[in-house]
Amino acid sequence: MTGAITDVPGITVGHYTDREAVTGCTVVLCPCGALAGVDVRGSAPGTRETDPLRPMSFVGQAHAILLSGGSAFGLDAAGGVMRFLEEQGCGFDTKVVRVPIVPAAIIFDLGIGSAKVRPGPEEGYKACLEAGIQVAEGSVGAGTGATVGKALGRKLVVNAYGDVIDPRRGTMIAGPRQGKRFVNSITVLRKRGTWQPPQPTSTAIGVVATSARLDREGVNKLAQMAHDGLARAIRPCHTLVDGDVMFALSMGNKGKLADVTALGAVAAEVVAEAVLRGVMLAEGLGGIPSAKEFKAGLRARI
Repeated sequence: MTGAITDVPGITVGHYTDREAVTGCTVVLCPCGALAGVDVRGSAPGTRETDPLRPMSFVGQAHAILLSGGSAFGLDAAGGVMRFLEEQGCGFDTKVVRVPIVPAAIIFDLGIGSAKVRPGPEEGYKACLEAGIQVAEGSVGAGTGATVGKALGRKLVVNAYGDVIDPRRGTMIAGPRQGKRFVNSITVLRKRGTWQPPQPTSTAIGVVATSARLDREGVNKLAQMAHDGLARAIRPCHTLVDGDVMFALSMGNKGKLADVTALGAVAAEVVAEAVLRGVMLAEGLGGIPSAKEFKAGLRARI
């Protein structure tokens, strides 16, 4: 067991990382196909192939999930994932050709690094070539250009508008900063006297997976409940400027249906932990300090 999503049999993960342009993409491969669901909570999402995952759709499965930087431009990387899967003979059988189903979601990272460099088909393909059981965390793949705490502008290296909170202790670990201290984003919002049109440049996206068997409604419910983990660790969450999207994969195809309520409760805990790990393992890039660097700087000055 590695403590990663690849602990679920049948799943591998690969990253493409461009540290110079500060962007990248991540692919979660399940080449044999998985029952898949999705829940979109943010008001500014960038997505691809999410409708086939909804309960009343015909297909209902995915052969990979792509998470990418590059804003809407980064959705092009899914084409490279499709090419890789087609070469492996994987996809939905149309009796004419197998069509790989690759739902995708993106984050906005164009304000850090180079706005002209975005993941495309070649980068998506390269991420597939790197797929394996060991999963790098932090400033890699789709998380390379992710930043948090944007109520006062982009401040720290998840890509959410709000602060990142450790729900076990209630302490802020990343957010907007003024000098030597963090500033609570909700406090900043309360002090705004008039409406200020926001820019849709934030989001938190992810994938949860289980080896348990679920039905179409159950896997979509799992994706829905997984969002609770975002709300526990990110405050505020699901704002007008966030494009929050959670995917869910069920790899089980034998036995009785699992208890989706129990799975959803655990998924929320896992997602909250993933947010904390992603932020604490991130590195400073593009002139933006990481949470651990900012914390170390505070200690050095005391």
